[in-house]
Amino acid sequence: MSSEAAAPVAAPNRAVGVVRALRRWESALVVILIATLIFGTAESPNFLTTTTIFFGGLDIGQIAIMALPLTLIVITGEIDLSVAAMLGLSASVFGYAFAHGTGVVPAMAIALAVGAAGGSLNGFLVTRLGLPSIAVTIGTLTMFRGLAEVVLGQSEVTNFPTSLTKVGYAPIFAHLAYPFFFFFVLAVIYGVVLHKTPVGRSLYAIGLNKEAAFFSGIRVNRTKFILFALSGVVCAFAGIVYTLQNDSAIYTAGTGLELNVVAVVLFGGVSIFGGRGSILGVFLAVLIVGLTQVAFTLINVSAEEQQIVFGVLLLLSVLVPNSAEGYRRLRARVERARRTLPAAGQT
Repeated sequence: MSSEAAAPVAAPNRAVGVVRALRRWESALVVILIATLIFGTAESPNFLTTTTIFFGGLDIGQIAIMALPLTLIVITGEIDLSVAAMLGLSASVFGYAFAHGTGVVPAMAIALAVGAAGGSLNGFLVTRLGLPSIAVTIGTLTMFRGLAEVVLGQSEVTNFPTSLTKVGYAPIFAHLAYPFFFFFVLAVIYGVVLHKTPVGRSLYAIGLNKEAAFFSGIRVNRTKFILFALSGVVCAFAGIVYTLQNDSAIYTAGTGLELNVVAVVLFGGVSIFGGRGSILGVFLAVLIVGLTQVAFTLINVSAEEQQIVFGVLLLLSVLVPNSAEGYRRLRARVERARRTLPAAGQT
């Protein structure tokens, strides 16, 4: 009798699980990814060739790498708009050090140290001085760009070791570009940390309610500081890869990529309010954006028109996945206003 009673209960539970899975933003991204593949294949016979897959990985690689640390920062309810500027600064420092006789490996170490310092500056201003991260990182974005120009000026550094510049023309594992491979490896590491460790659970807790997280024993400020410092290091690594990929270090490297990185993160389902998001969603968003860029390039859509698409994508990324949370917050505000109005009328 008990087994017969349990059977009808198990079926609804499985059905609820399926419905919840289908309602996840990642499920929608899978559908969009399939639609992108269909669109690209229909528009160009060269869409899924080994050449386009390789160059697509090159084009999206740096954006994808920078999106990973930004994902964790946004989950905690903060933002870092200086990611691409740090790429440019680290590329300039790397090129300057190499051009002035520093070995390529020590030059890389110096660039990574600059990334750590820049990220730590962001973390200090946000966590110690209590400044809003959006204002801080807009400021450091401008500062990093200015420093990059001071370091390298209008000069261009080239002729890096051929054994390293192959990341820009030689594939790894048959057809995969090195930058995308680096992103894939980092995505696995970030995914394990975020979804399988107490550290990841603490990041979600901070994003949902930082006061509750603090009183539960989570060191909120220290965690955020580490995330900003780590973001600087990873973006500096992206700057090194960018430099070797193009065999060129210039101070304008990565200019304008900030919003592309933010668009990928938000399109991946990471809530702008914090407390929600996944590495899987960001990974799917990277694939969609990369394949869309390839398709648009093959059908001769200009770079300016592609930027318009990115802008629309950024708006949709904020509105669609976060509409429920935005409605909940708006409703909470209305309820608070209703409670305060009678009290004000009585006085």
